[in-house]
Amino acid sequence: MRRWTTETLISSKVRADNAASVAEALVAAEASGQGGHGLRRIPAYTAQARAGKVDGFATPVAETVRPGVLRIDAGLGFAYPALDLAVGKLPAMAREYGIAAASIFRSHHAGVMGLTVERLADQGLVALMVAHAPACMAPWGGRKPVFGTNPVAFAAPVIGEEPMVIDLALSKVARGKVMAARQKGEAIPDDWALDIDGQPTTDAARAMAGTMMPLGGAKGAALALMVETMATAMTGANFSTEASSLFDDKGPAPALGQMLIVIDPEATGGVRALSRIAALARTIEDEPGARLPGRRGQGLRAKALKEGIEIAPEVLAMIRPETAQA
Repeated sequence: MRRWTTETLISSKVRADNAASVAEALVAAEASGQGGHGLRRIPAYTAQARAGKVDGFATPVAETVRPGVLRIDAGLGFAYPALDLAVGKLPAMAREYGIAAASIFRSHHAGVMGLTVERLADQGLVALMVAHAPACMAPWGGRKPVFGTNPVAFAAPVIGEEPMVIDLALSKVARGKVMAARQKGEAIPDDWALDIDGQPTTDAARAMAGTMMPLGGAKGAALALMVETMATAMTGANFSTEASSLFDDKGPAPALGQMLIVIDPEATGGVRALSRIAALARTIEDEPGARLPGRRGQGLRAKALKEGIEIAPEVLAMIRPETAQA
């Protein structure tokens, strides 16, 4: 699947190393059970690359602006090569300074951010990431979209186990799930989104034209504002209201932003910090019926490595390079 996806992207005006980075992220998302951020993104990604809405030949550039702070210009290319650059540089900086941050701008869809922060937790670090998206969610009490789904991801190492990983959109569900329902012609629950008239809808197409419902009402909308501040104003990226759609090839580049913060837990909590995180994880896992966040996706990826991934025929057709120009 990685090979097919890479070849499909290459055939759609994406440089080979960028295509490999994108393919790795999309296939990992699919293997983790996150199909809305997985292979179903290929038609939009390839169309945008062919149209020049995303620059498949961009090379992200990192600048160390202060000790422990990187600014990464994604060059209006895919987010994944910029995220790979950040993941490669931040661990050494965090170990030297205790904390390090990467501010990414002129970027694109960040995909399953839990996969990014998990890579840092695998190295014994704690990571927090925020990102925004084109506006699709109104502030609480309003009707005009101001925020994207504006996800938050967090990961921490657990001694002797896979990391704990939290990854959630601040809309009630990720917009990719609505996109997937539209592609499959399926109805959605009536509490996921509002149509263009501000009414609850079960029609995925009407939901895509309307607004997403915030997670947790006013609290979720307030958190979306926090993410919007960190991922746009603090990175130099477009606001969500200024960003073009991630689902078509129309308009200029979305020029999105992401913020990634990495902490060495021993710098903040001493030598016992990692064992204390592990103890907290065990407290949750010892509770009957409870599950540590991240375990489901990790289990699905492990199963996929052994058994493969079941892909719907219409999705399989998307990743065959010979269909990329269709």
